Amino acid sequence: MRGKFITIEGTDGSGKSTQIGLLMDYLNKKGVDVLFTREPGGTPIGEKIREIILDVNNREMAPETEALLYAASRSQHVREKIIPAVEEGKIVICDRFLDSSLAYQGAARRMGMETIMEMNRAALGGVMPDLTVFFDLSPEKGILRKKNERALDRLEQEKIDFHKRVYDGYKQLCLKYPERIKAIDADRSVEEVHLEVREVIDGLLGL
Repeated sequence: MRGKFITIEGTDGSGKSTQIGLLMDYLNKKGVDVLFTREPGGTPIGEKIREIILDVNNREMAPETEALLYAASRSQHVREKIIPAVEEGKIVICDRFLDSSLAYQGAARRMGMETIMEMNRAALGGVMPDLTVFFDLSPEKGILRKKNERALDRLEQEKIDFHKRVYDGYKQLCLKYPERIKAIDADRSVEEVHLEVREVIDGLLGL
């Protein structure tokens, strides 16, 4: 049987990493054959591209270069890891995917979502998530959380206006794809958010 492809999205500092960890523990305890991966990255080639994209020294990177690097990492990721795992019947959980490019490069870099979609058509190879969980948290609160955690990468260091455009981009996507994207209020306790995530995932997987 074909597996499922689930993506996790959110603004920086929305709690994705914490919730992904809890979700992985939950699914493992349920005996689900689950694979975690991330973007940019997920493969040896993709991880090298990730280093280039997030390097704080690469401040001169053009938006088009940035978008194409994400698409290149995604192309390798889809073919090397995502498609084979889903075909094997695994549940693939991916930290960021196409929606991140649409929000960050399409909306925040003002390249336009249609332009980003066109850049990614070949990279996607026809693959789209069965479900996307979006952790909804204001950019102001998210960046404050990030600053308290660790050093910020190149995109996290962008000004607050950039992060507001990212958030607005995500909200547009939630309205455009309500059947695929499930928005979860991330401005609550870790446990409250986790319980809603479980409910959404259980609904998809029939757990």
